[in-house]
Amino acid sequence: MNVDTKKLTLIIALAAVTVALNPVFTGIAIPAPYAPFLYYQIWEIPIVTAFALINLRSAVAIAFMNMTILIVVFPGALITGPFYNLLAVLSMLLGIYVSYRLLTLKNNSIKTPNATLKKQTIQIATATILGVALRTGLMAIVNYAVLRYEPPIGYAMPETAILAATPLIALFNSTLALYTVPIGHIVANAVKKNLKL
Repeated sequence: MNVDTKKLTLIIALAAVTVALNPVFTGIAIPAPYAPFLYYQIWEIPIVTAFALINLRSAVAIAFMNMTILIVVFPGALITGPFYNLLAVLSMLLGIYVSYRLLTLKNNSIKTPNATLKKQTIQIATATILGVALRTGLMAIVNYAVLRYEPPIGYAMPETAILAATPLIALFNSTLALYTVPIGHIVANAVKKNLKL
């Protein structure tokens, strides 16, 4: 199997896993105890895996495909919900991308017996920190801006309710990215090792 065929096979497989892990199909979703209208789930992990295994373009393509399926099958309380979710995923991917660029620009080789493990740990930690930061920051701004509008844009929330909800949504976005990014990278590293990519 040549490199392009392997990549295409991986993209298709990760796209299928992303869709299959969606709570609409699996029921795997845990309400946040501090905000029961928000749900922790695991379907974003294969998108991060696609980024770490293949490239940003493939991860973005899978995220767009998933958004399209959500709009058709289960948009949620707002028809625009899948668009907001896509924005959250893309901002997290941007943070991961920036971390990769920063580590590439730094261009320092670690000369220790455990260099590979150390580099992977640094890469995962940096990607997680920036993925969390960009997702949390951008989505806090978006939510503050749109929650005040009538459906399907927002929920027509008054300013006081928005000010109360925004920190809870920020906590949700940060904690979701906090497990999604490292697990996505760990899965990617395991696949690389097993498939000898």
